[in-house]
Amino acid sequence: MTRFDYSQKPWWRFAYEAAMEALKDSQVKISDIDAIVLAAISSAAGGEHQTHKVSLLSDLFKTNVPIIEVSSVCGGGGVAFWTGLQLLKSGYKNVLVLAGEKVVENTSEVTIDYILSAAERIIEQTEGMLFPVQNALLWQQYMAKYEATMDDLSLIAFKNHQNATLNPKAYYFQRPIALEKIKNSEIVASPLRLFDCSLSVNGGAAAIISREKTDIRVAGAGFATDYILTFGRQELTHFNASQKAAQKAFKEAAISPQDINIAEVHDAFTSVELFSYEDLGFAQIGKGAELIRSGKVNLDGQLPINTSGGLKAKGHPISVTGLAQIYEITNQLRGKCGERQVKNNPKFGLCHNIGGAGGSVTVHILEKIS
Repeated sequence: MTRFDYSQKPWWRFAYEAAMEALKDSQVKISDIDAIVLAAISSAAGGEHQTHKVSLLSDLFKTNVPIIEVSSVCGGGGVAFWTGLQLLKSGYKNVLVLAGEKVVENTSEVTIDYILSAAERIIEQTEGMLFPVQNALLWQQYMAKYEATMDDLSLIAFKNHQNATLNPKAYYFQRPIALEKIKNSEIVASPLRLFDCSLSVNGGAAAIISREKTDIRVAGAGFATDYILTFGRQELTHFNASQKAAQKAFKEAAISPQDINIAEVHDAFTSVELFSYEDLGFAQIGKGAELIRSGKVNLDGQLPINTSGGLKAKGHPISVTGLAQIYEITNQLRGKCGERQVKNNPKFGLCHNIGGAGGSVTVHILEKIS
């Protein structure tokens, strides 16, 4: 994983740097890779204008293996990882999964266009239904139905910012944010405030998955989708795709949510982290706020969540996020996270990656086996 920041390297440079770290870490040569899966949405507009990215990677890595590009916006990294697993099942031995994004360019119009294009085109985009607006409306529905408050969301933001101060690759590394500043930050889409929203950044991440036995096993994988028109769904206070993806992953892993020791949850908005506690089975429906109030999901809690800082404070480079979650959980299971290393000797870690406002979701469960 690269550092998440605003540096203006091309998207492929972020992906390449992350891939080089993955190859070095795994002691696998690029000649041993027999398939590549890429997640990326930037470069088709703005300054780079490159849509034939698979051929560019062929040139970059000097390889002629199959290269597949997947796109599931904010959930792209998770979908790419899931796709790589399917390649392993079909007979491939070593698969490189990578993502790189230069989301934040010199003009905000390009970034806004990238992000807004993930919403429904006819109704939501034309009405200015940006994702903060969508999620604010969903959160209003949740608060009206269950006992949760904006103070709960502030605690989630504060937790994630505290964790990010300990992560050298997070945007907010060594930059603590006071709880009162979070509570009093500017309104973005009422009632969500500035510090309830994740941070758009540039960056890259990569993973190598193999049929060879290693110290970390993918115990379970789930992938589900839902309607793009958010308000055409039956349930507005939870993401059905998160629930279905989680159920598939837990069934495949043959464990329950209570067996998870650590998780990276898709906190594009603090409200999404809270009700995802419920979607993933960590709390009963309507009881997610109890986890943050009790401290259970803090770094020193029973179930640490978003030890990396999450999208909120590590940063959210769209397609890269899902693989950055894999990177964090893998390193936590290996005990390599330094000051933010959890103390509960984790065996099972979960990665939860969402595309859009719950339109596509992957859940991966990693297990430490040695």
